[in-house]
Amino acid sequence: MGFDIAVMQIFNGVSLFTILLLMALGLAIVFGLMGVINMAHGELMALGAYMTYLAARFFEHFAPAWMDVYLFAAIPFAFVVTFGFGYVLERGFIRFFYNRPLDTLLATWGLSLMLQQAYRSIFGAQEVSVTLPSWLAGAWEPVAGIQLPLTRLFIVGLTAVVATVVYGLLYRTRWGLKVRAVTQNRAMAGAAGIDTERVDALTFALGSGLAGIAGCAFTMIGSTNPGTGQLYIVDSFIVVVFGGVQSLLGTAISGFAIAQTQTWLEFLMSGSMAKASILLLVIVVLYFRPNGLFAVRSRS
Repeated sequence: MGFDIAVMQIFNGVSLFTILLLMALGLAIVFGLMGVINMAHGELMALGAYMTYLAARFFEHFAPAWMDVYLFAAIPFAFVVTFGFGYVLERGFIRFFYNRPLDTLLATWGLSLMLQQAYRSIFGAQEVSVTLPSWLAGAWEPVAGIQLPLTRLFIVGLTAVVATVVYGLLYRTRWGLKVRAVTQNRAMAGAAGIDTERVDALTFALGSGLAGIAGCAFTMIGSTNPGTGQLYIVDSFIVVVFGGVQSLLGTAISGFAIAQTQTWLEFLMSGSMAKASILLLVIVVLYFRPNGLFAVRSRS
């Protein structure tokens, strides 16, 4: 195997890792705080992708001269819409299923089917795609024989920025302190005066917003259809469980490991065999470490 092929394979793994991380961060935050198994998280990603599509159509029709910068409006637009939708969803639906994980699983799975049908009714069953800005066309060639697509490089940069902001929110702000307090001991946090219901709502909304950003990033590498979210939801859950449901560091490390392993296995064998091998590896590891690689330790 040549050096250029190895570099491209590593970069492909990083590209897959960025999408998985954007999806898994939202899942890890919600799952770790509320114990909610949100099977509709993929549909929130699809919502972000469709919002990006609408933003692109708006700029094409009303501000074509600004098409090269529409992404910088589409990203916050996708985040705000999915954040607001997630907040309403938590207040009107999810909060009634706390402490009932199996009911949450079934309820959010039904919600995902409803959202998929809603997307078919509104946007149609056919795939839709966005026009990329001209500065994202082509690839960067650091050395001869190695070409790194600019869209993938942009997604890597976007993920780095998002991960840094999420880390700052959770570990450098008063709200993040409340989130970590509720995660560790909900009863004591409530007794200390923390409004746990408000923390739940805002945290679920943040997780939804992160899924929206993941959907925006997805539009740069593929077309969007009502079932788009199902492409990554299972892999995202595997990343969260494998890393440890309350550990963001574990989520990031497990996401990188799984993405790199899957990319190399797909290079060596078929895609289905690669996914089966990843699943088998995760099952073996979880047999010996059922709480994940980076389980958060507590007195309990």
